[in-house]
Amino acid sequence: MNSHRKQLIALAHPVYFSLLAPVAAGIINTVWVSRLGGPAVAAVAVATNTENVLLGVALVFGSGTTVLVAHARGARDPGAVRAAVRGGWAVFWLIAPLVAAGGFLLREPLARLVLGGGAALPLAVGYFAVSMPGIAVFFAQQLVDGILKGTGDTRTPMRLALLASGLILVCDPFLIHLYGVQGAAASTVLCRGVALGAGLVALRRNALLRTAAGPGVAFRRTLRTGLPMAADFTVRQGGALVLVAIVARLGVTAVAGYTIAYKVMYVATMGFYAVRQAASIHTAHVVGAGRDERRAIGRQAVLVSGGFALGAALLLALTAPWIMAAFGAGPGVARDGVLFLRCVGPYLLLMACFIALGGVFEGSGGAPVLLRVTLLGTAVQLPLAYGLSGLGLPGVCLALALSMALQCAVVALLAARRQEVPEALVARASV
Repeated sequence: MNSHRKQLIALAHPVYFSLLAPVAAGIINTVWVSRLGGPAVAAVAVATNTENVLLGVALVFGSGTTVLVAHARGARDPGAVRAAVRGGWAVFWLIAPLVAAGGFLLREPLARLVLGGGAALPLAVGYFAVSMPGIAVFFAQQLVDGILKGTGDTRTPMRLALLASGLILVCDPFLIHLYGVQGAAASTVLCRGVALGAGLVALRRNALLRTAAGPGVAFRRTLRTGLPMAADFTVRQGGALVLVAIVARLGVTAVAGYTIAYKVMYVATMGFYAVRQAASIHTAHVVGAGRDERRAIGRQAVLVSGGFALGAALLLALTAPWIMAAFGAGPGVARDGVLFLRCVGPYLLLMACFIALGGVFEGSGGAPVLLRVTLLGTAVQLPLAYGLSGLGLPGVCLALALSMALQCAVVALLAARRQEVPEALVARASV
């Protein structure tokens, strides 16, 4: 097996389970909260989606620190490792208190903005009263994970994610029974807090971090590295929300089937992002060591992610009827969901290649270039989806595939032309 491919798989598979664990925790929350009625489910759904958006904020210091630590590790520069870690914590302490305090103070306007009113509004406000201060725990956990991943340790973040999810499984029924919707928020925050404590212990025990020494705080480098990654994520999240509104034009059954199918697709797309993180870490290690092997790493990342996507697309197409039945979808919703899952395969394959190759850009300092490609793709995708929605969900799938094909073509061209990912960017990552 190619050495780059072997390293990518070793890094990626723990990341994959780390990404799936919070999804499982969200499902656990929803199952127990559903016993409280529809308004409670709506309140938790709003809060969960809000947290997904805020994850983009955490990427500024989480992913930025991962790349800088990985680059310093590759360069075998303990002082740079120490500076990168300090820079990550400096940005965290700047951002986390503002988001936590602002979210708490604005909890009612925020809930009203999304829900408008109704029985779910006070429940959402109550959930935010606990979850928004607790967002600082979530952010700290993202940073600890990012530091560990930068050292090449992706297994410990996986264990921490599984620990938090396992504790939520145990604590949810008790706290939700005692405190309702607020109990669900408290369970999530408390269990994440335990995982965070274990993560801080892991940081102290990490051999690379223990030997890192030297002054300096990479505050500006963390921002410069992480902001494009955070913006890329936010653009994608925003595009996904607008796409739901476009699908809603097709009717209630179409949007319900699309929503269920899209959630199921997370099982596949999380794999793509796991390869992306692995490619970013491995590329930063190699670049830090003074070697330019981006093309080789990119090829192997595409092969690994593309192979996973092909298997996932075939599996989703074959099992689509059983998947929709497992969600209890009615005949109309099930029909639309099955149709979408059977048409979305080309998009998944193209997306896998683009997402994986993006990790090479991020790891070598080319995240700003990647952000421009994402902006271009989103600008093409949304009007195309609107225009082709007259063909139903197959038209939406076609729009997704065409816009992703454009992004793949552009990023492949940039990767092939070394001057488009200039050495200056790589050098800047080490300054």
